[in-house]
Amino acid sequence: MSNEVREFDVVVLGAGAVGENAADRASRTGLSVALVESQLVGGECSYWACMPSKALLRPGDALAAARDVPGASAAVTGNVDVAATLARRDEVTSHWDDDGQVAWVEGAGLTLLRGHARLTGPRELVVTHEDEDTRVVARHAVVVATGSVAAVPSAGGLADVRPWTSREATSAHTVPPRLAVVGGGVVGVEMATAFADLGSDVTLLVRGDRLLPQAEPFAGEALAHALTERGVRVALGASVVAATRDDAGVHLTVEHAASGGTSAGSTEQVDADEVLVATGRQPSTEDLGLETVGLTPGAALEVDDALQVRGVDGGWLFAVGDVTGRTGTTHQGKYDARVVGDVVAARFDPRPAGADPGPAVPRGLSRAGEAGAGPWSRYRATADTAAVPQVVFTRPQVAWVGRTEAQAREAGLDVGVVGYDLGAVAGATVTGEHYAGRVQVVVDRARDVLVGATFVGPDVADMLHAATVAVVGEVPLDRLWHAVPSYPTLSEVWLRLLEQDGR
Repeated sequence: MSNEVREFDVVVLGAGAVGENAADRASRTGLSVALVESQLVGGECSYWACMPSKALLRPGDALAAARDVPGASAAVTGNVDVAATLARRDEVTSHWDDDGQVAWVEGAGLTLLRGHARLTGPRELVVTHEDEDTRVVARHAVVVATGSVAAVPSAGGLADVRPWTSREATSAHTVPPRLAVVGGGVVGVEMATAFADLGSDVTLLVRGDRLLPQAEPFAGEALAHALTERGVRVALGASVVAATRDDAGVHLTVEHAASGGTSAGSTEQVDADEVLVATGRQPSTEDLGLETVGLTPGAALEVDDALQVRGVDGGWLFAVGDVTGRTGTTHQGKYDARVVGDVVAARFDPRPAGADPGPAVPRGLSRAGEAGAGPWSRYRATADTAAVPQVVFTRPQVAWVGRTEAQAREAGLDVGVVGYDLGAVAGATVTGEHYAGRVQVVVDRARDVLVGATFVGPDVADMLHAATVAVVGEVPLDRLWHAVPSYPTLSEVWLRLLEQDGR
């Protein structure tokens, strides 16, 4: 171990998009901040998740949109260009080179420490890089932003057949002729869509009874129908009970749940060149030294609404993003990162009480006493999780925010549900000849506000933020009636929904 000891006011573990945001915000009152990263700066989203997956999905979307517009459809003479799509994906990921991200970190006045960090006690860490250990001390705070890793079930031998996870799928440089996808969540359905576009014969094996179980049922049903129409075999109630690999590929023994009142299901063998396991993710907290501060390695870090980790004395340990178990999206993780950055910047503001506060107090902060004497110390921030948005970039796209109908009823709300055929608005007519989709909103009748909304259809991701604003802002429906949608756009569905509700 090196005798060197490096001290910073704040140390952030994980230099993905979430960690970068937390570090940048925490530094705004003059705190010295270090970012520790053992892999590529920019993290999962930049290189193996959000960005490459959307680059793989976009060509199929563009071709489908053009084919549905008379006057443009005749120009579409082929299918997705595989080589060009993979090359574009490589450009989007900067060819898995993080020089640009490193330049941003340095330009923001942050210190990058390459290596793997482990806590050795309160505010103390060891960072290991190329077999050399460096001791690091955080004077005030440590923020854990190490994200999550794919969870591969050990049952049935899946873990032993060199399965793909989302990393291998989004960074693949060849397209398997046959691809089996295990899991019907976001990663599973997006990669089933992308590889079907790229020419794979795709089988989607889903243990549950529908796709996207966190969304409204109609969304999963619409997506299953669309995937089937494009040649993807969608098998619901299908569990992989055994897996082997040989020179011919991967062989899965699949047990199908009983149906139609029968007491026993059937078993079949599914053969593929590759198998993608997309059955969920788990917090990346296994090897962080959490046991040295009384926490359980491998478990999610429970936090309060200021993102401070519960069960750790002294108010110095924070966690943000996937490691908290509260969110699994980059955008919500970045929101949480802005909150925790503001909390740390305010709570440990090093400036004298009478000093010029500098930049305007962040909108995420509200007046209330924090421990500290600096100009921002009288403010606090809390994370609001009432309206978490989610977009699935399949074809059709699925987007939702807030509560589903079932979640609202479970919460004891007086629920009203209003739905409308998105294909019936004028904007759909000019968007595509066969445009189809649906919108459904969930209303809290007691307060007369939206608490949830779900969109299914081409390009509906761009409509979601209006719903997010309405849910977060708790805009009364009688007031929302005065928000006039432009004609002819898909957003006219908001008027139709309110008319359906008798406004």
